[in-house]
Amino acid sequence: QLQIVESGGGLVQTGGSLRLSCAASGFTLDGYGIGWFRQAPGKEREGVSCISSSGSRTNYADSVKGRFTISKDNAKNTVYLQMNSLKAEDTAVYYCAVRPVLEPHVAACDPRAYDYWGQGTQVTVSS
Repeated sequence: QLQIVESGGGLVQTGGSLRLSCAASGFTLDGYGIGWFRQAPGKEREGVSCISSSGSRTNYADSVKGRFTISKDNAKNTVYLQMNSLKAEDTAVYYCAVRPVLEPHVAACDPRAYDYWGQGTQVTVSS
């Protein structure tokens, strides 16, 4: 059974850091594109960062470029999102999602392209 579990969210002060983890079970991440998305209250879900199945390509929303880093550990079947210099506007529920792909070097960040989603983890940045 395919399962995706996010962890690592919490409460942090402005300027602080968090590392989110997305652990996959029941399948291997090889052959899947992976993305991190977030949804704040009253807002649409948006793409934060995505990585190709090969790990060779990454994509970032303009609002997080230079502050967030996505990475993939094939041995642990886990994807991470390192978030530094957090701002109040980063407050949201963060979701990990995967999509089976045939193109190993494409990092698409449109949430409509993703098939399997985790339950989300809350990130709150206090000012």
